[in-house]
Amino acid sequence: MPLPFFNSLDSFLKEREPFCLDDYGAERESVRKILDAVRRGGDGALKELTARFEGAVLKELRVSEAEMESAAGAVEPSLAAALREAKENIERFHRRQLPSSWWESGPGRLVGERVRPLERVGAYIPGGTAAYPSSVLMTALPAQVAGVKEIYLCTPPAKDGTVPPLTLLAAREAGATAVFKIGGAQAIAALAYGTATVPAVDKIVGPGNIYVTLAKRELYGRVGIDLLAGPSEIVVVADGGADPAFVAADLLSQAEHDTLARPILITTCADLARQVRRELREQLETLPRKEIAERSLKEQGAAVLVGDLGEAWRAVNELAPEHLELQVADPWDHLDAIENAGAIFIGPHAPEPLGDYWAGSNHVLPTGGTARYASSLGVEDFVKRSHLIYYSAAALAGAAPQIDQLARAEGLGAHARAVTIRRRNDDA
Repeated sequence: MPLPFFNSLDSFLKEREPFCLDDYGAERESVRKILDAVRRGGDGALKELTARFEGAVLKELRVSEAEMESAAGAVEPSLAAALREAKENIERFHRRQLPSSWWESGPGRLVGERVRPLERVGAYIPGGTAAYPSSVLMTALPAQVAGVKEIYLCTPPAKDGTVPPLTLLAAREAGATAVFKIGGAQAIAALAYGTATVPAVDKIVGPGNIYVTLAKRELYGRVGIDLLAGPSEIVVVADGGADPAFVAADLLSQAEHDTLARPILITTCADLARQVRRELREQLETLPRKEIAERSLKEQGAAVLVGDLGEAWRAVNELAPEHLELQVADPWDHLDAIENAGAIFIGPHAPEPLGDYWAGSNHVLPTGGTARYASSLGVEDFVKRSHLIYYSAAALAGAAPQIDQLARAEGLGAHARAVTIRRRNDDA
């Protein structure tokens, strides 16, 4: 069977093994060696690691202006037009997220918050055997909207040392400052430590494989990061009225990512589950990435039968999935029951790839249950806030007795004195 079946939610939850980075001890040791090599060896280490892992021998790590120009002319015009329209959708969505500074004032006082963009960010773009221009748009455009001055992209090159033209066109459209032909953990190290060619950045964002994720975890603190991404995941909640072909296609859209991807169907209808499993068999036969998707379904996927939609929402909130699809009657009536999800796709005509490429929402989303407390990548990931405080002498004098009491209650006499000493000077 291409999709394991569970006849109760409890049996599924008992069998489910959550993704955990601590299970990758050997990979973590490899990552640490790579980070140390880049820290010590800089550009030379990056070229050696690129030759070892990508099979590409590079003279220069940075994509040249000539390569950027050539890429712009190499993309088929209708594809370039689609990319630009997707860019407009993403920009429009993210402009709505732009935070602003604020303040409030009273007699002799002002408090507020000053919002400023980060100076320099780096984005990791998966690549090598495939092109992911959508990830370029999803990471660089929110940074550009936020006002980030320098945006650097790293992506692994093909064996011939090239980067796909569509990726480079997306980088130009998204306002990237430069693109570097570096992949894996070594790219994260380069952006964190900096080298003669690659500037050190303030924050690193973007999806990647387990080595990229472990490198981000190791270097968090030296640089900011967006999130620690696990395997892609989708939960489709469907009732008996859902189209089994739609449900199967949407499960496969995530299963084809890699063998660790987690495609899950939660349904109130046993007959629908049977029909979806039949559809999966048929659709797999014509899927280019059949072997990957089939293994993902068998090893990570599930079809879970629940008694009613209330039980389905309980499952959703416990799983906190990256992608959630609502293929049920009157889906809008159920939104308030959903607390934890990275992105919610509402109705039969909102498949998950709509968010990956087109609608404008971001596809860099929390995985592995982290949607309980984390959010999708957005403009707020590229700004920082400073609080503003101003008090006049008279305003401080009015607050001094209360501050003195609170500070001394905590045993912090110097805190109290820093306030009361000003009052004495004003009385003199």
